[in-house]
Amino acid sequence: MSATENRYLEVCFTPALIHLHDISNAVVVVIDVLRATSSMCVAFSYGVKSIVPVATIEESLAYKEKGFLIGAERNGEMLDGFDLGNSPFSYMDEKVRGRDIALTTTNGTQAMAAAKGAAQVVAGSFLNLDALCNWLKSQDKSVVLLCSGWKNSFNLEDTLFAGAVVAQLKPHFEMSQLRDAALAAEHLYNLAKDDIDGFLVESSHRKRLHKLQIDKDIEYCLTPNQSPVVPGLVNGALVDLLKM
Repeated sequence: MSATENRYLEVCFTPALIHLHDISNAVVVVIDVLRATSSMCVAFSYGVKSIVPVATIEESLAYKEKGFLIGAERNGEMLDGFDLGNSPFSYMDEKVRGRDIALTTTNGTQAMAAAKGAAQVVAGSFLNLDALCNWLKSQDKSVVLLCSGWKNSFNLEDTLFAGAVVAQLKPHFEMSQLRDAALAAEHLYNLAKDDIDGFLVESSHRKRLHKLQIDKDIEYCLTPNQSPVVPGLVNGALVDLLKM
């Protein structure tokens, strides 16, 4: 499919700005590199059946009675009483294989809620970069890359990933009137791509996670193409669209 077939490509730096984009016939790629969408990709690589993203801690807890594993993270930390947090390493376990999970996080699951009017919502991270881009090229819809940010503010790591996707997709899509965000994201990615971890060393969320002594999560989440999956929402639950 060529770029002349009216598919556009846009970047939205924060869920607070999603109302500026027409997502009714678009695939919205929710990006939360550190760490929600990265953990979702890992989960499907390790055989999770589905993940239900929920907005609140109470909603996640309610799923326990339905036989779900439940996960919750706030401000980078796992909460007491839950089976899982937001570390990709917590999903590298046989206990998740074949299971349904309900998950709430500070930013990523909130961004998915903000994208509910989209034609399709999928999860993107460096871990599934190539698989995601190849899948997006095969679709007949526009793409809006939604950076989860930090509590509705801009963050750097999600923007860098958006730029990586723009770099791959730009030859196949038109750039809309809202092109400046996509151009900025791509320029930042080109500056950072040879040392993304180093580029992020002063960024706010990287520092936040460093204080929690989970640098191994950061390193893993910034490593491309570890999980060849495309988690997408189907009837309110994420499943691996490549297996449908």
